[in-house]
Amino acid sequence: MAVLDASAFQEATGVSRETLDRLTAYEAVLRKWQPKINLVGPSTLPDLWRRHFLDSAQLLPLLPDPARVLVDLGSGAGFPGLVLAILGVPEVQLVESDSRKAAFLREAARVTGTSVTVHNKRIETVTGLAADVVTARALAPVADLLAWGVPLMGPQRVGLFLKGQALDEELSAAAKAWTMRVERFDSRSDPTGTIVRLSGIAAV
Repeated sequence: MAVLDASAFQEATGVSRETLDRLTAYEAVLRKWQPKINLVGPSTLPDLWRRHFLDSAQLLPLLPDPARVLVDLGSGAGFPGLVLAILGVPEVQLVESDSRKAAFLREAARVTGTSVTVHNKRIETVTGLAADVVTARALAPVADLLAWGVPLMGPQRVGLFLKGQALDEELSAAAKAWTMRVERFDSRSDPTGTIVRLSGIAAV
């Protein structure tokens, strides 16, 4: 698979020049901080625009309509939450317990001119967000994501998660505690990845 650069990302997603400029500023601050904090896997840096920016941006058309409030669990370097904020999601809440990564998120938001709220705390201690959708990437199995995410969801209760090849096993485990509608979408950034959208989530 060929490396994706910024112009190819723009062609693939249709983002405006202004949005691309903000994402390019995000890339620059990430590369500046990366040697001090391991924000992303070093092996992914040569293909940053595919592995992280496209990986995040592909969630945008899958968000529930309307999706005003988005909560991103374990935001790390800001993927997918900060990217989705730059792409226009009105209210994005980033939850990150690592104080150094939380500092990076605040700096990346400042540099890109993006209004987000960064919660530097453990997920289970966050309250009162009433999200329209909860997102997460490479964080935990689906059962854990639901246990953490459902208390932060409003009545719409939608989870949108980037998952790998263990998805079937994770969904089987989650079904012991939750009922839900499951929709799967092929990843545009990783041929082995799947995006899973969960809705109608209720405890068994």
